[in-house]
Amino acid sequence: MPEEPSTLRARRRVQTQRTIQAHATRLFRERGYDATTMNDVAEAAGVSPMTVYRHFPTKEDLVLSDQYGELIAERVAASPAGQPLVRRIGGALVAAAAALAGDDAAADRRFLLVRLQLMIATPALRARHLDNQYALQQAILGALEDGDADPDAAFEAQAAASACLAALHTAMVRWAEDDGRTDLPGLVGKALAAVFGDDVAGPAR
Repeated sequence: MPEEPSTLRARRRVQTQRTIQAHATRLFRERGYDATTMNDVAEAAGVSPMTVYRHFPTKEDLVLSDQYGELIAERVAASPAGQPLVRRIGGALVAAAAALAGDDAAADRRFLLVRLQLMIATPALRARHLDNQYALQQAILGALEDGDADPDAAFEAQAAASACLAALHTAMVRWAEDDGRTDLPGLVGKALAAVFGDDVAGPAR
């Protein structure tokens, strides 16, 4: 059965974005982030500057924009509602790390590693990363919503999400510093265990 036009357009959009990002990250590593312009990226990717700006409104987006937040939120939403908050969130973070950096995702793993290393080395990207962390926290909170308007419950969810994301950040920085040689899901589980105890995230693999 032929693909629906909307599905085909979405696939082409994702492919175009990944192609542009691949050229952008290569240029950033070769020339330096500050020395590379959006026009340089467009020329390398074989598209117009307008196409680059349509997909990535800012240069920071070329490195930091991704769909990982959606993946994590989906896994949080699919977790049993009766579990403790930190186990729901922590388990989703470990599972997402396995999907993105596992043995069956070599291309995604390398792409994630390059982006993280650029983020660590570039002050402008580190500053923008805080915005991304906030957006991810909001996505997780949205996935946890159950219609309960209790402000205490909302505060607990915010605190749990913030603490879990801090552990995730610590694990991802260590993984990037190790040049991807260590096991990312294992590092995420280890960071979560250091904060919450060994049973929070469950098995890392």
